[in-house]
Amino acid sequence: MTSKDMADNAANEVKSNDNEREMIEIELLLEGIHRLYGYDFRNYALPSIKRRIYYHAQSENVSTISGLQEKVLHDRSAFDRLVQSLSIPVTEMFRDPELFLNFRRKIIPILRTYPYIRIWHAGCSTGEEVYSMAILLHEEGLYDKARIYATDMNNLSLQQAKEGVYGIDRMKLYTKNYLESGGRQSFSEYYTAKYDSVMFHPFLRKNIIFAEHNLATDRSFNEFNVIFCRNVMIYFNDELRNHVHGLFYDSLSHFGVLVLGAKESIHFTDYSDSYEPLDRVEKIYRKIK
Repeated sequence: MTSKDMADNAANEVKSNDNEREMIEIELLLEGIHRLYGYDFRNYALPSIKRRIYYHAQSENVSTISGLQEKVLHDRSAFDRLVQSLSIPVTEMFRDPELFLNFRRKIIPILRTYPYIRIWHAGCSTGEEVYSMAILLHEEGLYDKARIYATDMNNLSLQQAKEGVYGIDRMKLYTKNYLESGGRQSFSEYYTAKYDSVMFHPFLRKNIIFAEHNLATDRSFNEFNVIFCRNVMIYFNDELRNHVHGLFYDSLSHFGVLVLGAKESIHFTDYSDSYEPLDRVEKIYRKIK
């Protein structure tokens, strides 16, 4: 064996040890969070969770994941900041307008036949999608017989959702989305602007129930006609994704509607045969058995 080969082998061994140490640190951090706080990130997709953990460690000025673990397990505020980083609250009003347009055309006629409507927005983040649904139901004359359940594991995001206050700089995009989704009024009629923020009108919140709920650990809490869960399960591994689909299956009424994100699917889960597609492109499915 040449000296170069020996050097390469030594470098590979060091790299292997570093990777093994990294995995141990990540597993210990996530296990500690689960045991102490009850939040379960253990089945999140590794590349995504790893990237966010390292980014957050830098923001906390710690050089190792073990250092982050010590801080998080001994300081609740440090844990709250970590949850904020791991849950990635990214959303917007009428996001993917074509989805909401097709929801108006294909799902609203079904909902008109129901005496009472229950809709669950799972992983609602800061609430923009929830207010979008409230506006849509209002314009279709269905809001008064509807209840919207908006849940997320991130309490800080939920608090913003409850307040319904957003930056005024977002309204140009939100107005464009609203109109492309089939909006029938002036979007500005739904909020009041003040300085650099807008507040959506209180009547939109009257039939919304905000609550903390963790898809990884919590159970079904009601029966729903529609469940929205968009761009949440892309961060889960196969095991957790299948678990959450089981939760949704148990929570949907017969012929209930499941709406997923553009990169998500019911295929390759235990429940793929239990649904029929109502819109393959927009990922709208109906429970049939």
